[in-house]
Amino acid sequence: MNYLIVFIMNLAIILIPCIYLFVIYIFKKKKKRKLKIGHFLIAIIMATLIILIKDKVSDIILKDNKSGDSVIKEVENGSGNEVEDNPNYVETTSKGYILEKIDGAYYIDGYIIVNKSYPFSDSWIPSNTEEEINNDICKNCLDKEVYNMWSQMKNDATSIGLNIYISSGYRSFSYQKGLYEHYINKGGKDYADITSARAGHSEHQSGLAFDLNSVDDSFSATDEGKWVNNNAHLYGFIIRYPKDKTNETGYKYESWHLRYVGTYLADKLYNNGNWITMEDYFGLDSQY
Repeated sequence: MNYLIVFIMNLAIILIPCIYLFVIYIFKKKKKRKLKIGHFLIAIIMATLIILIKDKVSDIILKDNKSGDSVIKEVENGSGNEVEDNPNYVETTSKGYILEKIDGAYYIDGYIIVNKSYPFSDSWIPSNTEEEINNDICKNCLDKEVYNMWSQMKNDATSIGLNIYISSGYRSFSYQKGLYEHYINKGGKDYADITSARAGHSEHQSGLAFDLNSVDDSFSATDEGKWVNNNAHLYGFIIRYPKDKTNETGYKYESWHLRYVGTYLADKLYNNGNWITMEDYFGLDSQY
């Protein structure tokens, strides 16, 4: 619903000024049907005002969404800024964020952090999943909120003739270990390290991430891939490994890999299509 409000306001930026000019033109006498510069200036002012209103509305929506993203768990930072009193404290990042480790996982402001530098423990598994985890792999064993937002995104894509589906969802620590070894056998260690995560370092263990469709470089050029890239943030998902950001994430561009962070952070990382990585945003390294 929120993304629909923003879409309608974007439409209004164009339609309302055009309707104004059309009405002015129609009500003029036939011999005097000529729009003046003043009419166009008024139309531009209308569009500008709508843009300002839309920005305010978008700000309110993003703030409301952040407070409503229940999967983003709030974590106590000890007593105020005295991080030395916080038993979960790990470090302060280069951007000033507090990194904590709680029950085998790393967190910043309640967001789970997992990359080459910050792994899950081998026993960590997500809770509150849509389907109970009984196997090493499970497409629908995602956090319930994540699954709900995924379902909305899939339904909206279907409504405009696009077909997106989950190819790979939850993976256990042990399954990821075998998958990583497969990539080593296929192309060597260096190839494996930018193509697949080592056991414990994969977002698939989180229950917050999944792969779409072909799981292939060709996905980005499809209608589905383009739509996902431009609209995933409206549902709280990010392109976790953006194009030309391997030096930050440690992995090659994966247009098919989505990670749920909630609409507040997703909008910031979307950055009008120039995706920002979690590493850059929070000031984190990602290296073995």
